[in-house]
Amino acid sequence: MKLYHFPPSPNSRRVLAVAYYLGIEPDLVTVLKPDFVKLNPKHKIPTLVDDDFVLWESSAIMLYLLTKKPDNSLYSDDPRTRADINRWLFWNIAHWSPACGIFIYEYLVKKFLDQGDADPGEIRKGEELYRRYAGVLDDHLQGRDWLVGNNLTVADFAVASVLDLADAAHYPADQYGEINRWYGNIRQLDAWKKSAPENFKW
Repeated sequence: MKLYHFPPSPNSRRVLAVAYYLGIEPDLVTVLKPDFVKLNPKHKIPTLVDDDFVLWESSAIMLYLLTKKPDNSLYSDDPRTRADINRWLFWNIAHWSPACGIFIYEYLVKKFLDQGDADPGEIRKGEELYRRYAGVLDDHLQGRDWLVGNNLTVADFAVASVLDLADAAHYPADQYGEINRWYGNIRQLDAWKKSAPENFKW
C-alpha cells in the first residue's frame, strides 16, 4: 500500500495519523513526481494505492483504512454513532477545512509559491467564516474530550488536522479555549506525533 502525500498538508496528515493509529504503515511517496498526475485527475493529495485500487479524497481514504482493521475503535457499528461521526466528517469537508484553508493559502501557500502577500479581503472573509465555525466546534466540545461519544474517532483526526497550522497561518484561534483543550488531547497521541512532518518549514 502506497500513500502519495505532501507531509505538511492537513489532508495528508489526517490520513497518515489514522493509518498509524490503526497500525498500518503505508509506503510514503512524496507527491512531487510526474507519475502522480496519472493517478489522481485532480492533481491533489493524498492518494492511496492499494494493489490496483487507486483512491483519492482524504475522508474516503480514512474510511477505507478502517476496513483494513475492522475491529478498530475509530468508527462504530451503531447507526446513530456512525451517523454522528459522518456528520463531523462532512462538516469538516464543507465548512471547517475551507474556512481554515483561506488562511493556509493566503499566508503559507502563496508565500511557498512566491505569489505575493496575503489578500486583506480574503483574510476578512476567512475571519468571518472561521469565527462562525469555530464557535460551533467550541460550543460542541464543552464538557467533551472527543467529538463523538466518549472515545477518539476518525472524526477527531479529520477535524483536528487543519489546527496544526493555526499559528503559522495566523488563525484567529486564541479565544476558543475548548478547541485548544481538545486539540491538546490530539497532540498527545502517538499516532499524531508520528504523522508530523519532519524537516519542513513554511
